[in-house]
Amino acid sequence: MSDDFSSHTTGLTSPARAAEAITPSDGAPLADAVRALYVGGAGAIRVRMVSGDVVDFANAQSGMVYPLRVDQVMATGTSATGIVGLR
Repeated sequence: MSDDFSSHTTGLTSPARAAEAITPSDGAPLADAVRALYVGGAGAIRVRMVSGDVVDFANAQSGMVYPLRVDQVMATGTSATGIVGLR
Protein backbone atom coordinates (compact mmCIF):
# COMPACT_ATOMS: atom_id res chain seq x y z
CA MET A 1 0.00 0.00 0.00
CA SER A 2 1.36 3.42 -0.84
CA ASP A 3 1.43 6.37 1.54
CA ASP A 4 1.06 9.69 -0.26
CA PHE A 5 2.19 11.50 2.89
CA SER A 6 5.34 9.51 3.71
CA SER A 7 7.60 12.39 2.66
CA HIS A 8 5.80 14.91 4.90
CA THR A 9 7.34 15.95 8.19
CA THR A 10 5.47 14.62 11.21
CA GLY A 11 4.37 17.35 13.60
CA LEU A 12 2.09 17.62 16.60
CA THR A 13 -0.76 18.83 14.41
CA SER A 14 -0.43 16.12 11.77
CA PRO A 15 -2.36 12.83 11.95
CA ALA A 16 -0.96 10.08 14.14
CA ARG A 17 1.30 7.55 12.40
CA ALA A 18 1.16 4.80 15.03
CA ALA A 19 -1.10 3.62 17.83
CA GLU A 20 -0.88 1.21 20.75
CA ALA A 21 -3.30 -0.07 23.37
CA ILE A 22 -2.30 1.18 26.81
CA THR A 23 -2.66 -0.85 29.98
CA PRO A 24 -2.50 1.56 32.92
CA SER A 25 0.36 0.77 35.32
CA ASP A 26 1.64 2.45 38.46
CA GLY A 27 5.10 0.97 37.96
CA ALA A 28 5.90 0.73 34.27
CA PRO A 29 6.15 3.81 32.04
CA LEU A 30 5.32 3.55 28.35
CA ALA A 31 8.13 2.35 26.10
CA ASP A 32 7.77 5.61 24.14
CA ALA A 33 5.90 8.78 25.03
CA VAL A 34 2.67 9.39 23.11
CA ARG A 35 1.33 12.67 21.78
CA ALA A 36 -2.35 11.94 22.34
CA LEU A 37 -4.70 9.54 24.14
CA TYR A 38 -7.89 8.08 22.72
CA VAL A 39 -10.44 7.10 25.38
CA GLY A 40 -12.80 4.26 24.50
CA GLY A 41 -14.79 4.20 27.74
CA ALA A 42 -15.51 7.25 29.89
CA GLY A 43 -13.87 7.77 33.27
CA ALA A 44 -10.96 9.40 35.04
CA ILE A 45 -7.38 9.29 33.78
CA ARG A 46 -4.23 9.84 35.84
CA VAL A 47 -1.14 10.44 33.72
CA ARG A 48 2.46 11.50 34.01
CA MET A 49 3.19 14.18 31.45
CA VAL A 50 6.57 14.18 29.65
CA SER A 51 7.45 17.12 31.92
CA GLY A 52 7.15 14.78 34.92
CA ASP A 53 3.94 16.35 36.23
CA VAL A 54 1.32 13.86 37.43
CA VAL A 55 -2.17 15.08 36.54
CA ASP A 56 -5.69 13.77 37.11
CA PHE A 57 -8.27 14.30 34.36
CA ALA A 58 -11.78 13.72 35.70
CA ASN A 59 -14.69 12.82 33.43
CA ALA A 60 -12.73 11.98 30.27
CA GLN A 61 -15.41 11.24 27.69
CA SER A 62 -15.58 8.13 25.52
CA GLY A 63 -14.71 8.47 21.86
CA MET A 64 -12.48 11.50 22.45
CA VAL A 65 -8.84 12.15 21.57
CA TYR A 66 -6.96 14.18 24.16
CA PRO A 67 -3.78 15.92 22.91
CA LEU A 68 -1.61 15.01 25.90
CA ARG A 69 2.09 14.18 25.68
CA VAL A 70 2.39 11.49 28.33
CA ASP A 71 4.90 8.79 29.22
CA GLN A 72 2.77 6.91 31.75
CA VAL A 73 -0.91 6.20 32.41
CA MET A 74 -1.34 5.26 36.06
CA ALA A 75 -3.56 2.39 37.20
CA THR A 76 -4.43 4.16 40.46
CA GLY A 77 -6.77 7.00 39.62
CA THR A 78 -7.66 5.73 36.14
CA SER A 79 -11.15 4.33 35.58
CA ALA A 80 -11.41 5.10 31.85
CA THR A 81 -11.12 2.07 29.57
CA GLY A 82 -10.03 1.35 26.05
CA ILE A 83 -7.14 3.81 26.21
CA VAL A 84 -5.02 4.00 23.07
CA GLY A 85 -1.80 5.99 22.75
CA LEU A 86 -1.26 7.81 19.47
CA ARG A 87 2.16 8.71 18.04
